Amino acid sequence: MHYPIAVETGTGTQAYGVVVPDLPGCFSAGDTLDEAMDNAKEAIELWLEVAIDDGMAIPQPGALADHQRNRDFKGWTWGLVTVDLASLSDKAERINITLPSRVLRRIDQAAKDAGESRSGYIARRALA
Repeated sequence: MHYPIAVETGTGTQAYGVVVPDLPGCFSAGDTLDEAMDNAKEAIELWLEVAIDDGMAIPQPGALADHQRNRDFKGWTWGLVTVDLASLSDKAERINITLPSRVLRRIDQAAKDAGESRSGYIARRALA
């Protein structure tokens, strides 16, 4: 899953600020752009973990182009942070399932199109 992030450029005395528009209240910062990006990924993962633990639906990422038109973020830099929902579970369990080949091919193609692993795609769809 790829979440758009808005990055407000830092200065010599101010950190880079990061906002995740699709996750209300999810924000981060960093002294460097690289640190801000790393911290944004951590903030997103923590936000999603809490949402999963609380049984909330996981918000789908909005289109980057739609967010870029938001006047609140005029002049900000944009990026994408990739998160695999399957990695957010406390405990991974290996399972064995049987599916028709054509269904498995559709799942694999959808996961590839979403930039996710098969497990991550199935987990995200189940939590949605």
